[in-house]
Amino acid sequence: MRSNSSRGRTSHTPQRTLTHRRTATVALAGVAALIAAAVQTGAASAAPAKPQAGKADPAHVAVRLTPSQRAELLRDADAAKAATARSIGLGGKEKLVVRDVVKDADGTTHTRYERTYGGLPVLGGDLVVTARSGKTMDVVRATNATLKVPGLTPAVAKAAAEKQAVQRAKALGGTKSAADSVHKVIWAADSKPVLAYETVVGGLQDDGTPNRLHVITDATTGKKLYEYQGIDTGVGNTQYSGQVTLTTTQSGSTYTLNDGARGNHKTYNLNHGSSGTGTLYSQNNDTWGNGTNSNAATAGADAHYGAAATWDFYKNTFGRSGIKNNGVGAYSRVHYGNSYVNAFWDDGCFCMTYGDGSGNAKPLTAIDVAGHEMSHGVTSNTAGLNYSGESGGLNEATSDIMGTGVEFYANNSTDVGDYLIGEKIDINGNGSPLRYMDKPSKDGASKDSWYSGIGGVDVHYSSGPANHFFYLLSEGSGTKVINGVTYNSPTADNLPVTGIGRDKALQIWYRALTTKWTSTTNYAGARTGTLAAAGELYGATSAEYKAVQDAWAGVGVGSRSGGGGGGGTSYENTTPVSIPDNGPAVTSDITVSGRTGNAPNNLQVSVDITHTWRGDLVIDLVGPSGTSYRLKSFSGSDSADDVNQTFTVNAAAESANGTWKLKVQDQATYDTGTINSWKLTFP
Repeated sequence: MRSNSSRGRTSHTPQRTLTHRRTATVALAGVAALIAAAVQTGAASAAPAKPQAGKADPAHVAVRLTPSQRAELLRDADAAKAATARSIGLGGKEKLVVRDVVKDADGTTHTRYERTYGGLPVLGGDLVVTARSGKTMDVVRATNATLKVPGLTPAVAKAAAEKQAVQRAKALGGTKSAADSVHKVIWAADSKPVLAYETVVGGLQDDGTPNRLHVITDATTGKKLYEYQGIDTGVGNTQYSGQVTLTTTQSGSTYTLNDGARGNHKTYNLNHGSSGTGTLYSQNNDTWGNGTNSNAATAGADAHYGAAATWDFYKNTFGRSGIKNNGVGAYSRVHYGNSYVNAFWDDGCFCMTYGDGSGNAKPLTAIDVAGHEMSHGVTSNTAGLNYSGESGGLNEATSDIMGTGVEFYANNSTDVGDYLIGEKIDINGNGSPLRYMDKPSKDGASKDSWYSGIGGVDVHYSSGPANHFFYLLSEGSGTKVINGVTYNSPTADNLPVTGIGRDKALQIWYRALTTKWTSTTNYAGARTGTLAAAGELYGATSAEYKAVQDAWAGVGVGSRSGGGGGGGTSYENTTPVSIPDNGPAVTSDITVSGRTGNAPNNLQVSVDITHTWRGDLVIDLVGPSGTSYRLKSFSGSDSADDVNQTFTVNAAAESANGTWKLKVQDQATYDTGTINSWKLTFP
């Protein structure tokens, strides 16, 4: 389930779709390297708040801006962007581009910016500036690297970058022989900013889904740095919402599916076409569809209802007026293509599109599908989470979380709220949902908890820990029945989590999404952002703040509110081991004894290594069985010094007792270092 997310920085128009049938366009080798520097332990520091117990601090609640108020704040920010750039230490070639603004009741503003360098868009250069009374209070950056490149003249020809991208698109089912666009950018999502090309290849994929492949190519070396599919595919069958009330527009004796109460959101019939807007639903009476696919207006009614429910959810839950928060409605298109088993949001047309399913029998217009897809549009217009690696998992989880929120908000007796994603869409023919938030691994592919390699997993499955976190934060661990559905949510550390309720969990997630996260936020950053949000809303000593800590620990991210992940035991080796330059691997041993059973699925591995240009290093944990667990891969672009990081490893297949080894190898010349110490912590 996805959306299109152009992130407001360049001309690209990525799209995200419903489920997870075609994963080849999503998974990306090595994307975890984009965010490998994050540490998965420790608590965020949030300014203390003094709210009433269990209630959000009204000073830190975002006010509901009218379109004109929002426009005025954006104009003010735009007028002051040069001064803001200087105040936060940007270089002379850097400029800010205002993208969005959130204002709290106490007057604090959170302004989201993109950056340019020498006139070029900076991908991964986005930031959020928090200010009060004209004074900058905080800056959250997608990258802390200094923006500086040797020059803006490529050594690699534009045609070479285009050829590379077109070939990659064809390998993924694309049909076009030329790119839609190729332009220079600064790629800053890695540790070292470089001059690059962003190439966008459109057309169709082999299953009829629109293609929007983005490929980032180093303009100096020609190396592919990153790719993501702006449109991703899925599978599903709709379950209708019964008899509902629709807001339409009457002109004379004609009624149209035009929702004037929600930014003039219109619903169109593509009539099995795959381009253009289609025909606005129009008829001489105000009763739409007959509840079956025999009437083409039935899908239109479902789509129109889903869009209204999503609009109302965001407006009444968060004070957000439409996907862009500007009071303007999107539009919906139904009956896309033939037997198209998918649905997708597209920022390029600012529209939602639904296929009719296998055999054109069941349009994909369920409430949670609409909420999920259009929430990709919200993510695109707020944090702009990159749709690959850990940030991609968080992007997909955000749509699952908000789609779930829409379904509960709609309170529809035919499709009641639950923590099952796409439960009305029978992919396997056995009535099973696409994803389970209480225990994601029940779908056979999603991950229950974070581990160091999760950035290389398809985003529909790496979303699992975030979905699981949200369920735990909302409802808590253990067995319970909600709206007739039985859930049984475990935790990574086998300790209980007490939920704070879905309403509070949604507020925390949304505030982090809109004021704390950037395009490169990973799971560690998501924890930091949600803790900061909880601290602002409910206080840094509140039960809500502690629940956020415990829920993240429950999915293997960071420690418990009591510290230490529930009284863990540590084993450490402090004997220095030299790391030879571009030489054989060296090891350091820790012997564990006196424990019973296997190691946990969230074994903490803390590493202290001194080494210039740490990207040269490959680091593995070797279990007693001899199995290696990759902690850190080689990165030719990571020029920072030293590795001081705690990794979480799923070592449940290993016996706890035995000799564990830290294996380190320098795979490039000119730099040496030392393993100073390392530690195993069993929660």
